[in-house]
Amino acid sequence: MKNKKLTYAIYAIIITLLFGLLFWLGHFAKFQEFISKTEQNTFDLRQNLIVKNKKPNKDIIILAADDATYEYIMDKYGSWPITRQVWSDVVNSIEKVNPKYIIFDLLFIKSNLYDKKADNNFVNTVKNNKNIFLSMNFDNYSDDIRQSKILDDKLKLKVKKGNLEDNPYITFVNCRTIMDELIDATKNIGIINITRDSDGIIRNTTPVFKYKGNYYPNLSFAVAMDILDQDAISFEDNKIIIDEKHKIPLDGTKRAILNWYGKSKTFKHIPLWEAIKASKENNIKYFEENFKNKIVYIGTTTTSLSDIKSVPTESNLAGVELHATFLNNILDNDFIKKAPAKIDVIISILLSFFVGYIVLKTASVPKTIIFLITTLILYALISTLVMAKWNIWISVVLPYITIISTFVLIYCEKYLMKSKDYEQTYKLAVTDGLTQLFNHRYFQEQMINQVNNFERYGNIFSLILIDIDFFKKFNDTYGHQSGDCVLKQVANILKKNSRTSDVVCRYGGEEMVIILTNTNKNEAIITAEKICNTVRNNKFTLVNNEKVNVTISVGVATVGQSGKKPQEIIEYADKCLYKAKESGRNQVVSEI
Repeated sequence: MKNKKLTYAIYAIIITLLFGLLFWLGHFAKFQEFISKTEQNTFDLRQNLIVKNKKPNKDIIILAADDATYEYIMDKYGSWPITRQVWSDVVNSIEKVNPKYIIFDLLFIKSNLYDKKADNNFVNTVKNNKNIFLSMNFDNYSDDIRQSKILDDKLKLKVKKGNLEDNPYITFVNCRTIMDELIDATKNIGIINITRDSDGIIRNTTPVFKYKGNYYPNLSFAVAMDILDQDAISFEDNKIIIDEKHKIPLDGTKRAILNWYGKSKTFKHIPLWEAIKASKENNIKYFEENFKNKIVYIGTTTTSLSDIKSVPTESNLAGVELHATFLNNILDNDFIKKAPAKIDVIISILLSFFVGYIVLKTASVPKTIIFLITTLILYALISTLVMAKWNIWISVVLPYITIISTFVLIYCEKYLMKSKDYEQTYKLAVTDGLTQLFNHRYFQEQMINQVNNFERYGNIFSLILIDIDFFKKFNDTYGHQSGDCVLKQVANILKKNSRTSDVVCRYGGEEMVIILTNTNKNEAIITAEKICNTVRNNKFTLVNNEKVNVTISVGVATVGQSGKKPQEIIEYADKCLYKAKESGRNQVVSEI
């Protein structure tokens, strides 16, 4: 029970230190960047998995200036942008079939000095149709490049409550306006700025912008406000409140995380050239079939006109499709909400303790590895399900780091403890309990090793065999407990007078033995004499604190000279020991 408590305590300390290390690493920009980029990649992967079951709003369509349209326009009109008379004709034709909205993801910046009539016709078309929305851009050019303008109050977004702190994603100092005549003609103008993440992929969009202290709507946000019949918003709890049912969660940059519906052409695309041709032919049936009661986005989808973006589900997505996705998210209340950092930390801690506990409980290495892989796969599936079902983005990278780190650290700790237990068990198996010298079994193993080293590398060694004189009589006189005291004290003398490379063992009973590595016969005799004299001159304390003298007899053998096999060397040392006893004891003998 005590060992189990210690194990769990170590386990808890390891996890605490792990999270402490991660918290410390979190202060470094490179580590933050690695976590952020990797997490964004997991978001992209999950989005690609869940879009298969998502369907876009069928009322949202795109009138696309695609590659075929570009060819058509260059052939028929000779240049891009086309004359605004074409836009007037197409829009007026669409308006005949009562579309819900016509939204331009195009910038009508300056008047055409050579075609003022076409510009005026387009301005009148916009003025006469309240369901048309136009676009413009904000930027951060200095006034030396372009004098920033004060925008008409009608373009401002009304805010009932709250505010947004300035940041580079929402706050701008200059404006790329469109024709003054168009601004005068309508209040339906939104901003189409798009910002990418550090890896160049667009995952977020800015619903509301700040310019000269005022708020202005994103193009699709402006359309959504009109659809929902709202004229003001509130900022509350890191959300934009449009009405009770429509709320846009904001991330730390005050942008909305988009929920994608698929790859390119998720929304129905209608080539612009077809609409131009049908308008010329006054083909009302064509417009009824394609545009009646639709929300029509007009924008470029051809790569040659440079409005192609990279998003989680597609590396080449037209910007107009991104704006359509944003509107679809607003109407469906379908944004992704990033889970708070503390939730990700709590999930990581719980998973760490769970993984660590299972690793400690599971003895089989293959089973623990299978468990780890299963846990990682299950968590990835759960995080994908959470995003698909509840639109919540829970972190994958931090839990993965903690799961894998916990697995490795706990497994290392478990291995070290097992290794320590093995060492302790092995030590008990090869150690004499009384004298704490190595036992006879270990002695035999080492003799084989030493002989093998001698045969392979010529490493010489010697053996001294020791016997306490008259030990049986000593036990009869003083008792076995006193005899044990003497054995332990003699053993200590042997260890103190031996090198760390020597192997000191209890051979059996009162006999002890020392394997002297890299020691020739003369050196072995010197060591044996030293030990014999030390024992002779030592006073041994018995259990009753009585002091007595003890002597030993010693036999010496050396590999090669006394034999080449373990048993031969031992027998030679034993015969020398017997001769020492026969010759009066208390002496060293090295020759038979």
